[in-house]
Amino acid sequence: MVLRNIVKIDETKCNGCGLCVPSCAEGAIQIIDGKAKLVKDLYCDGLGACLGKCPQDAIDVIQREAEEFDEKAAEEHVQRTRAAASACSAPMSCPSVKVMQFENEPTKTTAAKTVSRISNWPCQLKLLPPNAPFFEGADLLIAADCVPFAYADFHEDLLKSRTLAVGCPKLDDATLYRNKLAEIFRTANIRSVTVAMMEVPCCFGLHRLVKEALELSGKKIPLRRLIIGVKGEIISQSS
Repeated sequence: MVLRNIVKIDETKCNGCGLCVPSCAEGAIQIIDGKAKLVKDLYCDGLGACLGKCPQDAIDVIQREAEEFDEKAAEEHVQRTRAAASACSAPMSCPSVKVMQFENEPTKTTAAKTVSRISNWPCQLKLLPPNAPFFEGADLLIAADCVPFAYADFHEDLLKSRTLAVGCPKLDDATLYRNKLAEIFRTANIRSVTVAMMEVPCCFGLHRLVKEALELSGKKIPLRRLIIGVKGEIISQSS
């Protein structure tokens, strides 16, 4: 243990938006249980590249007794994280991740019943393989987990004729999301991307992750953002 500079995160200020995670090249910060946390002291170089990325001003660099920064251990940690993300992208035998694509046009429509417009499975971003056939030439809808529950006309207004990817930037691995989306954008001829998110602060990390993934992919794809209020109304939409 040595006295050195190291990151300190104030969890009372942190809203779990995840914007600090991509800025830490050593992978020292992750979103765990909805809060940014320092995974291990030895992964943090204490230089504070993450400081300017926190909109809540929840991150500081302080001096305290800590393990020395281990550059090799940090590199191995980043490699393991990337390998885990790749493993999550691989086809598996579990029925929950069996890739399926199907038409879901109703044979008749009645006012009494809403018809599902989902056309791909799986739809959870964690489980989606980047090489799934339904991504080719798709209009991609990336929706925060809460959006389908809050927005009553989700299937007709947002999901119809789109391929779906669902995730939560607060509760899930932001690095995995960014890397997987970048791979999808690189390998499939995505026509457009719509990000549907809630008005709550933690949801804004989703739009940021998608923009970063587009930058990583080197692709120019039209991007649209919809913000849904907690009472279910569309608050704003922008390109």
